[in-house]
Amino acid sequence: MTDQRKAVVLVSGGLDSMVAAGLAREQGFAVLALTVNYGQRHAIELQAAARIAAELAQRHVVLDLDLTQFGGSALTSDIAVPKSGVGEGIPVTYVPARNTVFLSLALAWAEAVGARDLFIGVNALDYSGYPDCRPEFIDQFEALANTATKAGVEGEPFTLHAPLQHMTKADIAREAARLGLDAGLSHSCYDPAADGRHCGLCDACRLRAKGFIEAGLPDPTRYAGQPQA
Repeated sequence: MTDQRKAVVLVSGGLDSMVAAGLAREQGFAVLALTVNYGQRHAIELQAAARIAAELAQRHVVLDLDLTQFGGSALTSDIAVPKSGVGEGIPVTYVPARNTVFLSLALAWAEAVGARDLFIGVNALDYSGYPDCRPEFIDQFEALANTATKAGVEGEPFTLHAPLQHMTKADIAREAARLGLDAGLSHSCYDPAADGRHCGLCDACRLRAKGFIEAGLPDPTRYAGQPQA
C-alpha cells in the first residue's frame, strides 16, 4: 500500500455504507473496508459487501463475531422482522450496541495500520430510530477514540466521519448516482427472500424504495413484494 492516507470504512453491504466508502475514496483516502459477520439473518449482505469492497477498497477484512450468542434483536435471534411499516420508538431490529462494537473494531484496525480516519454510513433523518445512529453518538465515540488509544493520547487524534448523517434516503440515492456507484451492488433488506430478493416490506426496504422514488431515480433493487410507503 502506498503512502496515501488510509481510512477504515465500515462496509455492511447496504447502500449507506457503499456511499460512505465512495465518499471516502472521493476525498482521497485509501479505503480499508471492514465487514462484520455477526450472525445476522440477512447474511446475503456479506456478498454485497464483498462486491462493494472489490469496487472501492484497497483491502477488505471480514471479521466473524457471533452476536447470536447474545440475541436481543430480530436480526440475531428468532424474533420476527416487522413488516407493517416504520413505527414509533426503537424497533426490534436494533442490535444491542452494534455500532459501538463495530466502531471499536474499526478503531483497533485503524490504530494498528496507522490510519486516523474512520467512516460509518449512519444517518439520522430517514432511518429506523436506532440510538447508535444519532449525531451525539458519533461525537461521543470520537471523543472515546481519542481517550482510549495510544495514538489519541500521544497527539494523533482520530476523526470519525459520518458523511450521511444529515441526508435523507433520497439524498443518499442521489450521492450514489453522482459518485457513479452501482446501487444494485448493495443490499439493504432485513429479511430477504430465499432467492436473495429484498422482501419489500421491512423498514430497510421501505426506506430504500422511498429514497429512490423521492430522488427521481430508477430503483435497481429486486423486491419480492411491492414496497409500501
